[in-house]
Amino acid sequence: MKGISSMATRQVLAELAAAWQAQGGEAVDIESVGGVDAAQRVQAGEAFDLVFLASNAIDKLQAADRVLPGSKVDLMLSSTAVAVPAGAVQPDISTEDAVRAAVLAAPSVGFSTGPSGVALQKLFERWGIAEEIKPRLVQARPGVPVGSMVASGEVALGFQQLSELIHVQGIQIVGALPEAIAIDTVFSAAVVNGAGDAAAAQRLLAFMASPEAAEAKRRQGMEPA
Repeated sequence: MKGISSMATRQVLAELAAAWQAQGGEAVDIESVGGVDAAQRVQAGEAFDLVFLASNAIDKLQAADRVLPGSKVDLMLSSTAVAVPAGAVQPDISTEDAVRAAVLAAPSVGFSTGPSGVALQKLFERWGIAEEIKPRLVQARPGVPVGSMVASGEVALGFQQLSELIHVQGIQIVGALPEAIAIDTVFSAAVVNGAGDAAAAQRLLAFMASPEAAEAKRRQGMEPA
């Protein structure tokens, strides 16, 4: 089987695919790219059996008749976290006002092209600081982790899914955003129309959504959906 996913889920999907195959499941190869790119490739009709994306992106593919009706499965919940370079002073992010102050004080702020980045830009607009900080905003190129930009010093303050930050060397994870401004993303999957073996694809998704998969999700910085 062949699948495509956004970068945020690549680690957990690799672990779950290996566990599936270890218990005798069909072989699966999942390519991880920027989420926008992944959605466009499925939309364009490229041959995949499975697609793993943010829930709303799967809904759009379903509306366009690119995935099998009823095959969507919610898999995991990912929270957005804040990171700074290793050795840097960690800002206070305990409240909404504290996060706003940290953003205003940062010489550069990194964010992704994915759902967390979209939500973050809306938050900056709601705070009324979008224009003020625009020259200091650095959006990661598709497929480039924000954590790598933090580690290299390209940005002083980075926002991305916790799952994409926990394995990056050279950074400190300050923590998740406070509840008042939490940016949580549900990642889902579906069987692509024209899949070579739709039944096998659905068995894999059932495994990935089962309680058996919960610990792997937590190890990779996510929670079961």
